[in-house]
Amino acid sequence: MTPDHRRVRPKALLDAIEAEVARPFTGSVWRVVTNGYDPLRPGPAGGRWDDGTFDVLYTSTARDGALAEAWFHASQGQPVVPSKPRKRLHRLEAALERTLDLTGDRLAALGVNMAAYGRLSYIQRREEYPRLQQIAEAAFFYEYEAIVVPNARWPASNVVVFTENAKPAQIAVVGDEAVDLAAWGRRLGRP
Repeated sequence: MTPDHRRVRPKALLDAIEAEVARPFTGSVWRVVTNGYDPLRPGPAGGRWDDGTFDVLYTSTARDGALAEAWFHASQGQPVVPSKPRKRLHRLEAALERTLDLTGDRLAALGVNMAAYGRLSYIQRREEYPRLQQIAEAAFFYEYEAIVVPNARWPASNVVVFTENAKPAQIAVVGDEAVDLAAWGRRLGRP
């Protein structure tokens, strides 16, 4: 889908996001990818914070936050988290100038049902994702480089980078390690 074919943006949402103040974000973020994949390559379209009309890089401010997200997605439809494919956890350094902080009560103020946030099954994501995707698309439209949002799987924040708005030099890989998602899940008592 090209930018010219974006959905109609709700005016109240645009007004609310336009009233926000852009803030810088500098620090470490974490991302899990399959061995051999570029950790700076955007993820597949259609996630919680992208409607497929722009690219995003999903990261977490906590090491375990990135692992929890990867474990959740690897375990969908599986009785046990598969030991293959092999995964790597990457530590990235971000120096973003224009981020939109949507932590605390900000998502609720934008019409998100926080009681259901991240608690719906993967199959039910269509009940949760549309509003979140609208919020992200509006932030992308206002040329934010990223949004800072609650992690749906761990008590941390995620930094969702809009790769088309951020400059490549603003995010760099500074380290990586092999991870075993199944072992991580067992350590935490997850099936």
